[in-house]
Amino acid sequence: MKAFRIKGKYSPKGKEWFKFTKDIVAEDENNALDIAYSLLGSKYGIKRRLIKIEAITEIDPAESQDPTVQYLLGEQNGQ
Repeated sequence: MKAFRIKGKYSPKGKEWFKFTKDIVAEDENNALDIAYSLLGSKYGIKRRLIKIEAITEIDPAESQDPTVQYLLGEQNGQ
């Protein structure tokens, strides 16, 4: 498993766009993208067509502020 940082925009009603950054634990970029769509869709009720992904980058788990990422990947790395 790897840590990915996903940056993009979403529009809850199709008018105003809001920026977001989300750190995700996934096997690869495609899986990370699917998880991001799923999380934003379930949290805000947004359809995938109203989410625009601008960048997906692999990051070091220590860079993440997300406690879930640190917990899951810190445990795997023996920290």
